[in-house]
Parts: sequence; C-alpha cells; structure tokens
Amino acid sequence: MVRERVVIRSKEEIALSRRAGDLAAQVLAMIGEHVKPGVTTDALDRLCHDFIVDELKAIPANIGYHGYPKTVCASVNHVVCHGIPGEKTLHDGDIVNIDVALIKDGWFGDTSRMYYAGKPSILAKRLVDTTFEAMLAGIRAVRPGATLGDVGYAIQTVAHREGFSIVRDYCGHGIGTTYHDDPQVLHYGRPGTGLTLRPGMIFTIEPMVNAGKPDTKQLADGWTVVTRDRSLSAQWEHMVAVTETGFEVLTQWPDGLGEYARFGSFGNLGTLDGSAGTANAA
Repeated sequence: MVRERVVIRSKEEIALSRRAGDLAAQVLAMIGEHVKPGVTTDALDRLCHDFIVDELKAIPANIGYHGYPKTVCASVNHVVCHGIPGEKTLHDGDIVNIDVALIKDGWFGDTSRMYYAGKPSILAKRLVDTTFEAMLAGIRAVRPGATLGDVGYAIQTVAHREGFSIVRDYCGHGIGTTYHDDPQVLHYGRPGTGLTLRPGMIFTIEPMVNAGKPDTKQLADGWTVVTRDRSLSAQWEHMVAVTETGFEVLTQWPDGLGEYARFGSFGNLGTLDGSAGTANAA
C-alpha cells in the first residue's frame, strides 16, 4: 500500500491558503448573475479570466495546466467535470458547474458551485440540492482523529438516500502551494478507514453525484468527462483545513449561503462517517 505524504500547514500558511480560497470564491460569486439562457460558456470563461487578472490581480491556475486551454471548467447537465468552455449556448433548464482555480502569492485557491440557466427540472433541482447536502455532510465529518473514510461515508450516505450515485473515478485532493497534492479525498468509503486527519491538513471536498449510474467516460478532447448513461450530474467544491477542534472552510461564499442556508451552516456539528480506492483528482 502506498502511504500518502500529507503536508501539515502552520497557521500562517493556512492564512495564505485562505486568502487564495477567498479570491476563488469571489470569482464564483461574481459569475452567478451571468449564467442564463443564451449565454455561451466561453463568454462566462472570459468574464472569469478578466476578473481574476484585472480585479483580483491573481493568476488563472488552469490555463496551460497539463495543456488545459481555458480559465474555468464549465460542466453542463450530463458533463461530470472538466468541461471545456466553448461556443455552445446555455438553454433554459440547464444546470452548470463552474470550477475555478487561481494562484495568489504562490498559493492555490480551488472551488466550484452549481448554477441554473433559467428554471431547472424537479429532478435537476433535487440532484443539485442533494449534492450540496452531501458535500456539507462530508465537511462536517472533518475533525482531528476522524478519517477520510468517515468523510466519504458521510457523503455517500446522503447521495444514496436519494437514489443517486457517487462518481468513483474522480476525487478531492490536497492543495496548497501545489494544485493537486496528497491526500486523495474519495467521496465514498467506510467509517474508520483511510487517512487519519490531523490539524494543519488542507484538502478539497468536491463530490460528483449522478442522477443515474456512477460510470463515466472521457471524451476525445482529453478533458470533458460525461456520464455514460447521459444522466444529469452535479458537483460542489470547497477547500477545507483541519483545525484543532474541527475544520475551517477556506472558500466561504462572500455573498452568503442564500437558499442553501436551509441545510445549515458550516459550523462544527460533529462527525458523520467513510473509504479506499484510487481515483483522479477533479
């Protein structure tokens, strides 16, 4: 078994990570009003690029990363992750995940949110809501002494309760001065298994949940990942630091939780429970 080498960060380093996370969250707050029927994902990408560079004075992390051509990933409907922005327009009822990563003073900020173009279907809304609730359950499971298995189990429990499936091919990841680092954060698992969490660890929790089966495939562009059965997919992502008493979300939304406040805050509410396996960092 390969042991993950997880960096333990100081309070000063966590503050630098928080700064990058805050800026990434600002991008997602900015772009929300622009997601509507008739707009192209390429137009959304350009808005995000200019905001990162001109307003935040930061570096878009995705451009050129392993050859990726754009600033954000824009994943629409049955696209699970890594959707490349393009000239196809959004239609009424589309659901869209926008995933942004940037670099500020050498530190990476990485986060994603779901948006609706127009009015979503009942199924789409339930999927998006459930995926948010699943992410929140995973975050609430983070505390010193808990395991990544506890986190994964908490996430899958919520998704499976609604009859949805967890994507197993892609996962969360450590982050800091490296974009994708150890540990792998799987979004399924068994309680009490996997890496034991310690204060100073920083990683993303970013479950991808499908309305149908969990199977995915990568398209010929080498990036775009879709559901094999063409079912809808949703994803949310936050960066989380393990603290002495629980966790801190490093990518808090500057515009507040809005309608998602009904699921509760990100306060420390104890452990839920998760994991094993190998997946790709999303």
